[in-house]
Amino acid sequence: MPPRDSWGQVELMTKVARLYHEQGATQSEIAQRLHLSQAKVSRLLSRAREEGIIRTTVVSPPDVFVDDEEALQARFDLLDAVVVAEAPSGADQALDLGRRAAPYLEATLGGPGALGVSTWSATLLAAAEALGRTSEPCTQVVQMIGGHGDSTTQARSMRLLTLLADATHAVPISMPAPGIVGSSIARDALIDDSSISKVMNSWAELSTALVGIGSIDPSPMLRESGNAWNLDDARELKRSGAAGDICLRFFNRDGLPVTSSFNDRVMGIDLDAFRAIPRRIAVAGGPHKVDAIRAALRGGWINVLVTDAATSRGLLAAG
Repeated sequence: MPPRDSWGQVELMTKVARLYHEQGATQSEIAQRLHLSQAKVSRLLSRAREEGIIRTTVVSPPDVFVDDEEALQARFDLLDAVVVAEAPSGADQALDLGRRAAPYLEATLGGPGALGVSTWSATLLAAAEALGRTSEPCTQVVQMIGGHGDSTTQARSMRLLTLLADATHAVPISMPAPGIVGSSIARDALIDDSSISKVMNSWAELSTALVGIGSIDPSPMLRESGNAWNLDDARELKRSGAAGDICLRFFNRDGLPVTSSFNDRVMGIDLDAFRAIPRRIAVAGGPHKVDAIRAALRGGWINVLVTDAATSRGLLAAG
């Protein structure tokens, strides 16, 4: 606190601080009322903060998990982390997480550049269905993995793409191929098709990616689409130590890419190209995905995570 001979200044600082912070007066109103310049009022408020007369306290409301978010950012070197309340008992975890993620995505997805999106995610579809329009437009929304499959599920994949494009005022670009083909020869033939190679070339221009994170067991939406791996693939992936995937590209518990013949049949962005995208957002949660999410974080495959409180605790407990 300043010495006694400057007590008049302290009293004035306190008066100005109370008028501004407690009574809601503007700096202009305070200046007029106390016969001071507005610059003087601004300086007095700054001094009041320096002297501890004004102290700021942030009180987190219920279901805001700032401590967990900051801990995740520090532990895994993330650009951002968003932790939402876990789903109520009996609710579908994936759909609930998607809906709760929507406000954050609505606020942050817009802006210059193109957005890449993974295809077979019920969580992302739930988020897209809850999205309003972003304040800034993207140029394109591009599928980063083949979107063809079972006709019913393919319609959901296209709905995800269309909703995201509409929300971000962007042009939707689909990948006109299945996510997995029967052989590496079939994959090479498809890549030679100009309509497919054009989409694949556009992946190098993506500024943001929005993905789910898969576990070693395929999600219901992926399984229903016909793009899930078969039993032989599953055995090979498990022998290779696969813990999770992004866009059907698998990595082990340490986040290192796994090598398998399965990779040669995937019509999607590879992990190195994915990691070159500046902002990589994953929306993922649930107890069955903690290991896969942790592996993705360890490998640096994502730099923004949106998850639920229970998953956050699991990640931090054994990160």
